Amino acid sequence: MSFQATPTLLHLAVQSLLTDEALAVSGLQDLPMELFPLLFKEAFTQKRFMVLKAMVQVWPFPCLPLGGLMKMKASYLENLQIILDGINILLEQKVHPRNHKLRVLDLRAIHKDFWNVWAGDEAAAGSLEVKHKKKAQDRGERIVAKQSLKVFIDMSLKPRALDACMSYLLLWVEGRTGLLGCKKLKISTIAFRKIVKVLEMLELDDIEEVEVWCTWKLSTLASFAPYMGQMRNLRKFLLSDVCIPVPISLEEKEKLMDQFTSQFHNLEYLHELSLDSTSFFEGQLDRLLRCLKVPLETLSITDSQLLESDLNSLTQCPGIRQLKHLDLSGVTLTNISPKSLRVLLETVAATLKTLNLENCRIMDSQLSALLPALSSCSQLTTFNYVKNPISVALLKRLLCHTARLNHLSLEMYSTPWEIYGGPVAFHHKRLEQLREELRRTVEPLKPTRTVLIRIISSSPFG
Repeated sequence: MSFQATPTLLHLAVQSLLTDEALAVSGLQDLPMELFPLLFKEAFTQKRFMVLKAMVQVWPFPCLPLGGLMKMKASYLENLQIILDGINILLEQKVHPRNHKLRVLDLRAIHKDFWNVWAGDEAAAGSLEVKHKKKAQDRGERIVAKQSLKVFIDMSLKPRALDACMSYLLLWVEGRTGLLGCKKLKISTIAFRKIVKVLEMLELDDIEEVEVWCTWKLSTLASFAPYMGQMRNLRKFLLSDVCIPVPISLEEKEKLMDQFTSQFHNLEYLHELSLDSTSFFEGQLDRLLRCLKVPLETLSITDSQLLESDLNSLTQCPGIRQLKHLDLSGVTLTNISPKSLRVLLETVAATLKTLNLENCRIMDSQLSALLPALSSCSQLTTFNYVKNPISVALLKRLLCHTARLNHLSLEMYSTPWEIYGGPVAFHHKRLEQLREELRRTVEPLKPTRTVLIRIISSSPFG
């Protein structure tokens, strides 16, 4: 037996109104604003295109959060075309209807609560009120006075062709300056001409997050740099897998690097920087660090090669003095002096919350020298030391030091190397014995809080 919710009077009224599209359109000027979201949602679902096109022109809210109602897929192409036709009429009008307030068409997959609220969902209403108060304070959501209307998207540029909806939107925007805004840009294609064409359509000042996941050459990165420098509200930047052609002189390499790093002078709001598999920074990290305009909250340098001079430059950089999250996973630190590692930790100890040293190949002698500095990281909540060789004795010492950190709630280590000596059949038993021994060692030191200590049952040598 199945049960179906009884339609409310509001839903019944909307359904009745949609049976005669011409009548619905003629009554929009006098329709209470409270009915607009539900009527629009039903017209969108039922593909009542005459009503949709007319409603856009008299939309009584500053934002039409269309992305919370649809996905940018081919099945919604006709809906999008009709809505953009309605906006075309708006843009061409010199005198707008008296109840016209639309300033933003938001095609991002957010604002889903908006549609639930006006459908009678009280729980969502409370959530939406909080979000709207936050948005009012968010500089990135400001309405630019000189622009009568703006379209916001999240853009993902991939090797394959753009989907039908995005392709149509870009064709619609072409030639219209300042109309298309983007908050999150993700690039995973090496087709740089395609990237440039899209970048030149966007208001670069609106972009807050950029991720580059593709095997660009250093010369391509240098060509991208001037566009990045115009993203003055950029908060998060991730760069992965940039490579250097073998036949390149040191002079040419440094020239290309400076073209890229110099643009960081323009990024006054950058607080999260991630560099993954970017070998060209080896011995040259200072070129980037000295261009940082403001202190970072998150720094991630992963699966890359760094020299001791790079770590020293990092320690001396004012931009890391307020660092909350540091990820050096996959950076081989075996040949780095314990002093350089210790000074780095001491520099960020007052603010650091998460520390990821997975697969850094740190040796016991280095870790032993780090223990006092690690103990001073008073705000630390998460420590990942997986895939580093460690002895049972040093692991016990380490846990005694981390027991002093009142905010630490998660610690992760590989199985000490001694466990793997002898017959394989005894490994599991030895590991369980070690876990129990460590529990008895640590428990008296942390009587008032719960800490999850994971001993990963895999080789510490990766």
